[in-house]
Amino acid sequence: MQTKNILIGVIVALVLVMVIAMTFSVLIQHEQPKPVEPKIKMKDMQKTEVGGRIKLPEPSYTGNTSVEAALSKRRSIRDYSGENLTFDEVSQLLWAAQGITAPWGGRTAPSAGALYPLELYVVVGDVEDIDKGVYKYSREEHELEKVKDGDIRAELADAAGGQECVRDAAIDIVFTAVYERTTWKYKTPVYEERTGASYLRGIRYVHMEAGHAAQNVYLQAVSLDLGTVVIGAFIDDRVKELVNAGEQEKTLYIMPVGRKG
Repeated sequence: MQTKNILIGVIVALVLVMVIAMTFSVLIQHEQPKPVEPKIKMKDMQKTEVGGRIKLPEPSYTGNTSVEAALSKRRSIRDYSGENLTFDEVSQLLWAAQGITAPWGGRTAPSAGALYPLELYVVVGDVEDIDKGVYKYSREEHELEKVKDGDIRAELADAAGGQECVRDAAIDIVFTAVYERTTWKYKTPVYEERTGASYLRGIRYVHMEAGHAAQNVYLQAVSLDLGTVVIGAFIDDRVKELVNAGEQEKTLYIMPVGRKG
């Protein structure tokens, strides 16, 4: 009987020791501070290699500036402060130029036959959360695809006759076009009596469309309190080379954009 009591006492003691040890272990773990996870800055998240893609923020579909006010205030502005643009502003400008606004692919700017020959490149210099480089705008996904590393604004300005606004802007939007997307359908020749020259009617339509898209950028810039201007004087092939445009693409416009100086 005495031996039995001793065994029971030993078992109870062991149980108590185990309970105390487990309680102490839980308390120790509870008191230990959790490791601080390093914060990933947006700027780091947007750094990407050539060929990588960056998802743009959803564009805003309402604003505080009426169409009438934007038309009244629209001006060509060549002097910029040098301050950064935001990621959201770049998204909004590109959407205004060529964003998709209908399930079947309709865009913010009209296109003859809904054939959409335009392509957009953005030369990034001073933008929060995006590293410098050349990016192609993907309308369908509202994304940027990086096609070139580094700041090429000075080289682009040289190709545009040394125009300082191209160099000083936070970004430069380069418009190109694939004429064949439109001319296969609109191929009636147009003759110029004075010069004797002729061209396909679809070429005229492509140029009209570029004007529509550029005006959208102008009006969106007014709404964002930014400055922009259309540049048409440049060495076409050099600009095409600088932005890594496709073989069939022809350069049409450069639009510098920045905060007003």
